[in-house]
Amino acid sequence: MWPSDESRRVFDTILVPTDGSDCAQAAVEYAGDLASRYGSTVHALSVVDPRTLENAPQYEQVTEGRRELAESACTDLSEAGVSVEQAVRTDVPHTAILGYAEEHDIDLVVMGTHGRTGVERFVLGSVTEKVLRLSDVPVLTVKARDDGAVTFPYGDVLVPTDGSPGAGAAVGPAVDIANRYDARIHALSVIDTMAMGVDIRSHAVLEALEESARSAVDTIEERARAGSVSTVETAIRHGSPYRGIRSYVEEHDVDLVVMGTHGRSGIERYLLGSVTEKTVRTSPVPVLTVRQPE
Repeated sequence: MWPSDESRRVFDTILVPTDGSDCAQAAVEYAGDLASRYGSTVHALSVVDPRTLENAPQYEQVTEGRRELAESACTDLSEAGVSVEQAVRTDVPHTAILGYAEEHDIDLVVMGTHGRTGVERFVLGSVTEKVLRLSDVPVLTVKARDDGAVTFPYGDVLVPTDGSPGAGAAVGPAVDIANRYDARIHALSVIDTMAMGVDIRSHAVLEALEESARSAVDTIEERARAGSVSTVETAIRHGSPYRGIRSYVEEHDVDLVVMGTHGRSGIERYLLGSVTEKTVRTSPVPVLTVRQPE
C-alpha cells in the first residue's frame, strides 16, 4: 500500500546508480531535485561488473574509477544541500541495484536512459530494463537532453489509466508529487481501437468503452481532489495507447508521466506491460513507474 502515515515522507531514501554517462548525470540532477522537496537522503551507487574484468589490477583500477564516480555524484548533491551516501558494489549491475535497494529500504530508484531517435529509441539498455521489470519500488527513468534542459520543477503530471488496479497504483505517488510541486494532474485514458477484436464502429461497443474510460479518469480526478490537488484535467483519446500518451505529453507540455505496473511474481515479473514499456522507451519526459502490490 502507498503510505498513509502523514508523518512519513513518501521518498525518504532515493537510489541513483551512476556510471558517469550523460544520462546518469541527468538522473543525479532529477534525484537531487526530488530530494530537496522531500528532505530525502540520496544514495549514489556505482557498480563494478566482474564479467568485464580480466585480472586483479584491472579490478582495482575499475573499482577506484567507480568510487570516484560515486563521490563526484555525492559532491554535486551535497553542494545542493542534499543528504548523501555513496557506495560501490561488485556484481551484475541490475542485481547490485536491486539488492542495494532492498538492503537499504530504498523508496525510489532514479535511473538515466539514453536519449535516442529512430529504431534506437526503443532500446532502453539492459540494466535499466531489468531494474524496471524487477523492482518492487518505484523507478523514475530520465533521458539526458542534448540541450541539457530538465523538466523539473514539475508543473503538469500525467497519469494514464485503463481503470485497472495496476494503473491505479500510480495515483498515490502522482498526487503526492503534484502537491509537493503545486502541479496540475492530467488523467488520460486511451481507448485502444487498434487492438479491438470487435467492430469498433458499433455505437453500442464504442459507447461502452467510452463509459469505462470516463469512469477511469473520473476515479483519478476524485482521488486527486480528495488529496488536495487543486487542478485536475481529464481526457479520453482513441488509438494506440502509448502513441496517445506521447501525443498528449507533447500537446500539453507535460513534465512527468506517472504509470502503474502490475504486481507479479515468478516469470511474469519480466513482463512489464507493453504500454508502460513503450511509453518509457519513447516518452520525451521522465516516466515514474509504480508497481501494484501483489
